[in-house]
Amino acid sequence: MIDSNEILATEPAIFEKTRAFMAPGALINEAKDADLYPYFRAISRSEGTRAFIDGRELIMAGSNNYLGLTSDPRVKEAANQAIARYGTGCTGSRFLNGTLDIHLQLEERLAAFMQKEACVLFSTGYMTNLGVIQGITSKNDLIFSDKDNHACIVAGTQVSEANCWRYRHFDMNHLRRLLEKAELEQPEADKLIVTDGVFSMSGRIAPVPELVKLADEFGAALMLDDAHAVGVIGPGGRGSAAYFGLEHEVPLTTGTFSKSFSSLGGFLTGDNDVIEYIRHMSSAHIFSASMPPSTVATVLKCLDILEEEIWRLDRLWKISNYMREGFRSAGFNVWTSEAPIIPVVVGNEMMSAFQFWTDLLEEGIFVNPVVPWRGAVPRGLSIMRTSYMATHTDEDLDRILEAFYLVGRKHGVLDNHAV
Repeated sequence: MIDSNEILATEPAIFEKTRAFMAPGALINEAKDADLYPYFRAISRSEGTRAFIDGRELIMAGSNNYLGLTSDPRVKEAANQAIARYGTGCTGSRFLNGTLDIHLQLEERLAAFMQKEACVLFSTGYMTNLGVIQGITSKNDLIFSDKDNHACIVAGTQVSEANCWRYRHFDMNHLRRLLEKAELEQPEADKLIVTDGVFSMSGRIAPVPELVKLADEFGAALMLDDAHAVGVIGPGGRGSAAYFGLEHEVPLTTGTFSKSFSSLGGFLTGDNDVIEYIRHMSSAHIFSASMPPSTVATVLKCLDILEEEIWRLDRLWKISNYMREGFRSAGFNVWTSEAPIIPVVVGNEMMSAFQFWTDLLEEGIFVNPVVPWRGAVPRGLSIMRTSYMATHTDEDLDRILEAFYLVGRKHGVLDNHAV
């Protein structure tokens, strides 16, 4: 019989961090023991604005299903038809046997939708940003990245051979100083500025006009990650550059299908030469299996609906404004959100935030608790990240606000005299 102590004594040192992570009294075990652990909760059924957990029906106020299309019968039927025609997967990369005619159709549709020459698809949104940054940059290039950029952008800068200089969040003066430093110290370096178009935790829209001016002045390319912007903001839902009327001034725009387009995958739009270069040089594109046919068909149908039912965008903005004002009127801090992502600050203690989330769940509301875990929010700060769908009803919205008010007073986040 093998002695477990003997196993531990000879265990590779690389696993020591995992034992400490799961030790008695560590945060995860403490939260689980108190039945407050909020992550990896299994949803047994999802119907757009409703989610079912442990047999309970909840109002879903934490999904990125902005257009409310994940359960639309037309979308589900399109996915079913694609499976019937093509099967469940492509079993290969786009580079070899994994290109279907509907992949090409979607690339053409997205290029036209985004008013660009061409488009290339990736298997996930995460891989899109990683693959584009790794593919377009080379040794001795410089990347200028907002410090609050999404983890996939950070990953792209890490796998790239280029040097990355991070500028303070939204600080265009700091970015200018870094660009000026680059001109003096590395005048031959090619430059890429990259930022989220809409920031996924704060709901703030990037200062695209200032970024375009700086990119033009210093000869840099500008890349916008519009994961939370395409299908959300701008005329027709064309994203953050279009929001400012600058879609023709931004050479690289990425996006994802896991939000407004109710599917999985990602894309890059830009000039044809750039897209063909990425198509042939990005490892994340060449060496990954292509999007399954059902996901491609889902995106195509969602794009049809977005173009035909523009009311969804209008409704989404009406809802966002209503909820921001509702939270602020109640006394909550929602930062400077400008999108259907509305963070609600609940304090600085992780366990208190988990209790806040659990109490909201008891009130029938599902949101996303975000604590200072791997840089998601600043240290010493916890939020409830709420996000909204065009299909939320007025009654849903008022119920969410009511629940937050009750739980906020219980936890002392709100003054007991707030109205």
